[in-house]
Amino acid sequence: MSEVQPSADRLEQFARIWDEEGFAILPAYIPPSDLASAVAELPLLFPAADDYHNRVDPQRNRRFDDEFGGIDDFPFAGLALNLLAVHPKVTGLAERLLRTSDLRVFSIEAWAKYTGAADYDQHLHRDYLSHTLVVPSADVRYSEVEMFLYLGDVPPELGPPALVPLRYTAALPMIPNWYPKGDGHRDPDRPTWVSPTGRPDLYGHEILAAGPAGTIVAYTNRTFHRATQLTAPRGARYTLHINYRPASNDWQHRHSWLRHANTPQWQSFVEHAPPRQLALFGWPPPGHPYWTADTLAVIHQRYPGLDLDPWKEKPAKPEPMSTSRPAV
Repeated sequence: MSEVQPSADRLEQFARIWDEEGFAILPAYIPPSDLASAVAELPLLFPAADDYHNRVDPQRNRRFDDEFGGIDDFPFAGLALNLLAVHPKVTGLAERLLRTSDLRVFSIEAWAKYTGAADYDQHLHRDYLSHTLVVPSADVRYSEVEMFLYLGDVPPELGPPALVPLRYTAALPMIPNWYPKGDGHRDPDRPTWVSPTGRPDLYGHEILAAGPAGTIVAYTNRTFHRATQLTAPRGARYTLHINYRPASNDWQHRHSWLRHANTPQWQSFVEHAPPRQLALFGWPPPGHPYWTADTLAVIHQRYPGLDLDPWKEKPAKPEPMSTSRPAV
């Protein structure tokens, strides 16, 4: 993959906007050469736009009738897509925004949407209810960054997310979490979660995050945003949605990677990803006390294609086992 970096000034400006507004848009951050192999694998996951709209396979089309039906969880059928999700430039951007290199990636999704398949227009909301056990913090040490990575061009008519700068929303309470445009909306299961009073003023401040392929849209879990409708005739939109957090923030989760750990897709990813990318999932890095002569001798039984040289370069001495019982 290309290692060409944008200018330091450009990244600094992006980070400053993210701090102040709660989101930032970085157009064409991932170059076409780094996208190409991943985009070529999209048919393994989703129908091409023409195939969907021509109803080449109605059974395959059916899941897209739901607005969230076009989501596939990592690891994907395509290795290049898996590696793109933790591309060094993506991870490096997360490090800069969260001000730490000790990160975990806690959710990765590929998402396809098609014009007319579903109603994608949403109320303004924050994602924290499905990302953390507590509430968002303004302290970057306890923050997270969500990213959309555009796998193709996303002009206004292909449903880019809309986001509201924090200066218009910072004083809003944590509940309600959804603010419709008009009055009268409610959720009978969670009556306090949706505002019964519309907030058209917030919609007047939203920014539409349109951009070319390779664009990254980064935002915090304090940021009000929403999906918008696809209106382009016979249109399709393909994105990756990637979420990072500081490694120590155990209260921020979406699921355990262990549920995928015995799939062929996970094995292929492990056998091709460098140590830095594996560490994002909690894999012990080189030099960690976990890596002993014993573990290095047998890890290849589970992952026979894994190059162990990076871990052998810094073997760790085994920690002495305690013979005392823990206090109760």
